[in-house]
Amino acid sequence: MPNRFAVVATAACSGLAGCSLLSPAPTWELVKATGSVTAQAIGRSPSHASDTVHYGDAPVKRLCIEFNRNAPLPDLVPALQAELRSIGVASRVYEAGAGAGTGADDCEVWLRYAASVDWDMPPFGDTTRPYLSAASMSLQRSGGALLASSGYRVDDAGFGTSKWATTRTKLAPVVRALIQGFE
Repeated sequence: MPNRFAVVATAACSGLAGCSLLSPAPTWELVKATGSVTAQAIGRSPSHASDTVHYGDAPVKRLCIEFNRNAPLPDLVPALQAELRSIGVASRVYEAGAGAGTGADDCEVWLRYAASVDWDMPPFGDTTRPYLSAASMSLQRSGGALLASSGYRVDDAGFGTSKWATTRTKLAPVVRALIQGFE
């Protein structure tokens, strides 16, 4: 019986190329795959709304976003609009102080925001890149009455991995808290 096992094992191994047994390529592929899985897990790190105040008004179906040039993260406004769309809220973006003839006069509700951007090197990365580290948002009537406010701050617990989540993932609970009053 032991001879039969040795013959089968030898036959199975003879089909393998010698370089696959001695090459570091399979190990390197495993390291790359592990890095990819880790990056996906980090990108899905949970975020939470903080300091939420909601005055219980009826949910908003349309709003205008006041563009803030001091928040230099290119995917911030698209992330806001995508999340608003996912909960059934139509939005338009206007420059701060947009005047007559721009359509801003028709806006009954405004979303105003401020954001902080920091730079760091992501895991398995070789260059620094920006990430959203904090944001505060308010929902106001055109006359200035506050309807809701909420914010986001990067969670440094858990090795700071939540900072590498997408901007939309970070802002989703904040947008839901603004519109619905809860995450």
